[in-house]
Amino acid sequence: DFEGKIIGPCGYIVKEWCQSPSNFRSEGDLDTFFKERGVIGLCGIDTRALTKVIRESGVMNGMITTELTHVDMDKIHSYRVTNAVESTSVTEMTRRENPEKTCTVALMDYGYKENIRRELEKRGAEVIVCPYNTTADELKALNIDGVMLSNGPGDPADNIEVIENLKKIMNMGKPLFGICLGHQLLALAIDAKTTKLKYGHRGVNHPVKDIDADRTYITSQNHGYAVVGESVDPQIARVRYVNLNDGTVEGLEHIGRPVFTVQYHPEVCPGPMDTSYLFDKFIENI
Repeated sequence: DFEGKIIGPCGYIVKEWCQSPSNFRSEGDLDTFFKERGVIGLCGIDTRALTKVIRESGVMNGMITTELTHVDMDKIHSYRVTNAVESTSVTEMTRRENPEKTCTVALMDYGYKENIRRELEKRGAEVIVCPYNTTADELKALNIDGVMLSNGPGDPADNIEVIENLKKIMNMGKPLFGICLGHQLLALAIDAKTTKLKYGHRGVNHPVKDIDADRTYITSQNHGYAVVGESVDPQIARVRYVNLNDGTVEGLEHIGRPVFTVQYHPEVCPGPMDTSYLFDKFIENI
């Protein structure tokens, strides 16, 4: 199920892979799919043992190789993901007309999932997908009603240009809604800080509490960084959502502005759909 135009992983590891898929929607097998895209794969290892190492020691760099006697450890230690957002974002604006249009939303593409666009369109928005570096002046020229900040990969603090741009976009006074990386970038734009988690939040069963509603939601998450709650200036924004497993920040609500963000994925499908109401909240703000 394609949620974007490119493949995210540089490699994949499985205990075993199915060579004879039988799902009624199947259009091919996993091995061929990755080979066609130049993505290396590894099977036949104890993935649970590998997971336990990561859970104890934290996220670490690794290498898939056939040259076990000539492993370049310096290369492994120094490896860093670079230009993650730039390499995943579209390069030109794309607009899809909505016959039931009630508003226009700019979707800033930091590596967006297609279902974000679909959720907005279901609620009457005509969506313009914009490159990651689209400026506030360019957005003003589009005569938009709101701005959606998408999910995406990498270390949020690396995106210095984007963060500075978001400060100007916030000053436009338009309703903003940020998801995952969009949430982190908006936090950095108000001078909060982010930190790398020992091990990221991955999965579809993370409990998140809405402090205002005193209610817990089950959420889908896939991220390795988090906003530092103590770094958020209470005069600018407040922590609205928290993770009940480790207490990390799961969302912010800005003071005096129609701006809010969440760390989890309300657009996810399949998975828990408890929080899809957030798209309604965004459209109501508009």
